[in-house]
Amino acid sequence: MEEVKFSDEELHSDQDEASILSYMQKIYPDEWTNFLERLGTNVKSEDIRYWASFRGQTLSRTVRGMMYYRKALRLQAFLDRTNDQELYKGPVGTEREQNKRNIHQSLSTELDALADMKFSYVISCQKFGEQKSNGDAHAQDIIDLMARYPALRVAYIEEKEIIVDNMPHKVYSSVLIKAENNLDQEIYRIKLPGPPIIGEGKPENQNHAIIFTRGEALQTIDMNQDNYLEEAYKMRNVLQEFVRHPRDQTPTILGLREHIFTGSVSSLAGFMSYQETSFVTIGQRFLADPLRWVRFHYGHPDIFDRMFHLTRGG
Repeated sequence: MEEVKFSDEELHSDQDEASILSYMQKIYPDEWTNFLERLGTNVKSEDIRYWASFRGQTLSRTVRGMMYYRKALRLQAFLDRTNDQELYKGPVGTEREQNKRNIHQSLSTELDALADMKFSYVISCQKFGEQKSNGDAHAQDIIDLMARYPALRVAYIEEKEIIVDNMPHKVYSSVLIKAENNLDQEIYRIKLPGPPIIGEGKPENQNHAIIFTRGEALQTIDMNQDNYLEEAYKMRNVLQEFVRHPRDQTPTILGLREHIFTGSVSSLAGFMSYQETSFVTIGQRFLADPLRWVRFHYGHPDIFDRMFHLTRGG
């Protein structure tokens, strides 16, 4: 039910004496000026919606931040594949330009494939099926987000009623989708033994979608998270923590501190930001070492040994 991106009505509504858009323009005057300079007279309503949404607490902001991982991996792969001479070499002649374009296109395809092999991103949105059937604008916003980031996937819970022996039965499925031609397309469907939300909503929402993840490391991200391109470059080194220790001392949870990006909005938000630093970075680490308490999933933006935790029953 979280906000995916601001609608035109929300951006321009001035019920609280100032619209969201005018508020954003006051908080980020330089970025608004740069935005207008960049797009010039081609500014569309959709561009403004995304500009404001990337500066609020929205799902689109979180998705943009996490997709920096793919961009960073792609650039790192490019630097690994090319030497200094190729990197700085200019055009050598018009007759070779076509061959050069073909080589660049082939390399670009290879880099995309490598980034997709190393990184996948799944949004666990259990209400998507219900929102789509009800014509909720949230569903279309999520489809637009998948179209904007083709590597993005969404997992949701589908609830259907079927008739068996003249009796109605509810069937639950976990479904993974992607965007295709600006429409959602089903990739996988897994039938569930019953209603999946039997405990707290947040961990159950992760549990139903974890089957669609792959690889050895899993990072969990909450809705109020953001990421920076500079931070994304560190991930390849950070993951070495899982392999550089002796076998009996290998960590299963790699704790990362949470940065509350809304801390500058108000004094209350600033207080909550400090409280989060105290609780997560100081309190939780102290429980783990030296007290040796079990510090299980708090757990964003921590990175988990996925293979270990999949065998621990949720």
